[in-house]
Amino acid sequence: MSSPRFDSERRDLAAAFRWFARLGMAESVANHFSVAVSQDGTQFLINPCRRHFSQIKASELLLLNANDPTTLEQPNAPDPTAWYLHAGLHARVPHARCIMHLHSKYATALGCLQDSTLYPIDINAARFFGRVAIDPQFAGMALSNDEAQRQARLLVAPAGDSLANRSVANRSVAGRSVEGKSVLLMANHGVMVVGATVADAFDELYYFERAAELLLTCYAAGKPLRFMSDAVAELTKRQWLEYTGFAADHLNAVQEILDAEEPDYRR
Repeated sequence: MSSPRFDSERRDLAAAFRWFARLGMAESVANHFSVAVSQDGTQFLINPCRRHFSQIKASELLLLNANDPTTLEQPNAPDPTAWYLHAGLHARVPHARCIMHLHSKYATALGCLQDSTLYPIDINAARFFGRVAIDPQFAGMALSNDEAQRQARLLVAPAGDSLANRSVANRSVAGRSVEGKSVLLMANHGVMVVGATVADAFDELYYFERAAELLLTCYAAGKPLRFMSDAVAELTKRQWLEYTGFAADHLNAVQEILDAEEPDYRR
């Protein structure tokens, strides 16, 4: 019997790489996306080391096993930071079926502020009300399992009572998991988004960057911000989560464009 190919997951992830490259969010040949293909998360697909997002094809994605201690010794080994983070998080965070990590301009800038809160000042920011964990402890590159263990605790930890941290733990809305947090804003580093599917993570990452851009644009105006009330932000977040099929339709639309303009992503 032949080994599973995971063609659908490969196409979806390759499309996400290509689209974020088009949006100017690729950073050199760094950053990494992955999607779990086993129930326990120990087997996952991830981008090959030092391959630009704009060049990635579905067939090039590496199929890795988190329980294989020889992975980094192989000739086609993944980036070490990608290996330590994604292998550890897929195994420890049940709702992290897909993980996307970028050093995108506005999310990274937000993480460099003393107050990195994504305040609910527009409809996109309200989507993330209570769903963002902030990691204030940048300690260099993730080159050990310790970093994944610490970040996993942040993603699954119950929320606190602050404006940006209302609890949404252990619930499911319209089939989409909202257990734990979906965004980890990494101080002095970048952003990591997790989702139940490639489409979910893709859509979350797109909208988080847009929300961060809008907030920083408002900061630049030097005028007082107009905050939503907690009640309105909570309502808007729930409405986003109940907006079924939107993330899948977003990725499908992207794939239609890529199918017409750069179909080699599917190969």
